Amino acid sequence: MKINYLLITALLLVALSASAAEKNKGSKPDNKPNIVFILADDMGYNELGCFGGKVIETPNIDRLATQGMVFTNFYCGANICAPSRGSLMTGKHTGHAWIRDNKPLPYEGNEPIPASEVTVAEVLKSAGYATGAFGKWGLGFPGSEGSPNKQGFDQFYGYNCQRHAHDYFTTYMRQNDDSVTIYENIKQPFSVYSANSIKDEALKFIDNNINNPFFLYFAPTLPHSAYHQPDDTLLTYYAKKTGFPKGDAHAEDFSVPKYASMSTRLDLEVGEIVAKLKALNLLDNTLIIFASDNGTALSADDDSYLHTGGQLHGRKSEVYEGGIKSPFVAYWKGKIKPGTNSDHISAFWDFLPTCAEIANVKNPENIDGISFLPTLLGNAKNQKEHAYLYWERNQCQAIRKGDMKAVIIYDKDTKAQTVEIYNLVKDPFEKTDLAASMPQLKDEFLNIAKTAHVESTIFPFFKKAKKNNKQNTEE
Repeated sequence: MKINYLLITALLLVALSASAAEKNKGSKPDNKPNIVFILADDMGYNELGCFGGKVIETPNIDRLATQGMVFTNFYCGANICAPSRGSLMTGKHTGHAWIRDNKPLPYEGNEPIPASEVTVAEVLKSAGYATGAFGKWGLGFPGSEGSPNKQGFDQFYGYNCQRHAHDYFTTYMRQNDDSVTIYENIKQPFSVYSANSIKDEALKFIDNNINNPFFLYFAPTLPHSAYHQPDDTLLTYYAKKTGFPKGDAHAEDFSVPKYASMSTRLDLEVGEIVAKLKALNLLDNTLIIFASDNGTALSADDDSYLHTGGQLHGRKSEVYEGGIKSPFVAYWKGKIKPGTNSDHISAFWDFLPTCAEIANVKNPENIDGISFLPTLLGNAKNQKEHAYLYWERNQCQAIRKGDMKAVIIYDKDTKAQTVEIYNLVKDPFEKTDLAASMPQLKDEFLNIAKTAHVESTIFPFFKKAKKNNKQNTEE
């Protein structure tokens, strides 16, 4: 046996299949497909085996890639959690989206998206879908206009607040807008692991909707820091894995095997979701998408062994490729040709219009997304393309136009611009700045930057630096 957790996966499959035998098999009278979006938290672009990862084992996600489609030019909504998730939910890039940064409030929660924003959950709910969100939200405090239940989700379980999401052994979770006390962690700390609870609630949601088309937004906190987890066989496996660095700081603080096991733990959860869908006879009519909300948070030193970000330049909170490029996998039996790759240039804001096209409902007005359904179905010749993709945050802008990409950085005091231009086909790791030799393209990118940005009073582009502003980059 290669690894203990593979045996665990096999046992789970058997158990789920046996349980499902006693249930009615799922049926969809209107044959609308279920949609499952799985969002990793801070997973690097090259972490998964199907994206070149060599250290961390992710067989379940890799299997979805083998049986589905891998997107090699798919981008996150932003380079940090809240605006990226806001873009995914609302179909807007950060140039005019409501949420453009992490903005923690003095109490629990983050800056809320208003009732006027239309989310993908509301779009699908209008088409008769049951909707559930499980994991990290970060788009509004409990009871606000931005809470999941007021943004189209029938059910929510997890962390409303991104700061709260750092506690894997918390004493309470949010169920809809209510607080659910976890007494076990009060009586005996480190008893109940939140990632397990979130996954179990997501599985219950599938169980309860076998006869309804449903949208499951599964957004666990794995593998985001802090790297807390149960002291079990999975952690033991990575702690003993041959080849891990020994005698350096990473081995001493146990961070390398801890991080690796968290990503594999997420892969196990993906395996359980797939097994549940299969056991209930729902898998054949379900679109499953896997992505990460932004690039890896591991620094270059921390990432020297795991290579979660590969050779991509930049990491979480930066607008270089390592901060905004997402490992993106789509599986849909009978619709997506197995073992295919797509270089279609797409981003999180395209998910909403894709769902709208699948459900045969209209898109909300004033969104930036373009449905990538033709690409999923193998009709690349009918796929509409973006004129450009755009990101902004922290006095930086990034624009991708075809093969070319601009990174625009502003001096916080003088507001002076520094423009860098890269050819991502010839130079995917952004090593050679071509701006000096391409003045006309530079001007074109600067004009796009002006057009794409609409100033926000809540998230002004130029903001005063705070002496202690670590919260934004840690959420």
